[in-house]
Amino acid sequence: MSEYQEEQTFQCPYCASMISIVVDLTGGRRQSFTTDCEVCCRPIVITMVVENESLVSFEADRESD
Repeated sequence: MSEYQEEQTFQCPYCASMISIVVDLTGGRRQSFTTDCEVCCRPIVITMVVENESLVSFEADRESD
């Protein structure tokens, strides 16, 4: 893992399983993307804010209908 990546662990908003992903701290100040839960395969919307190459906010939410 490079110095511009960080591992983030969070709870799936559907099945409550603990999920771990590597996030890119160079992708812009505000980032939003969708990833699937490794356990229940449902879509999770990740929203994060990066300042000075540090993660300052991270949210994992259900995908809205």
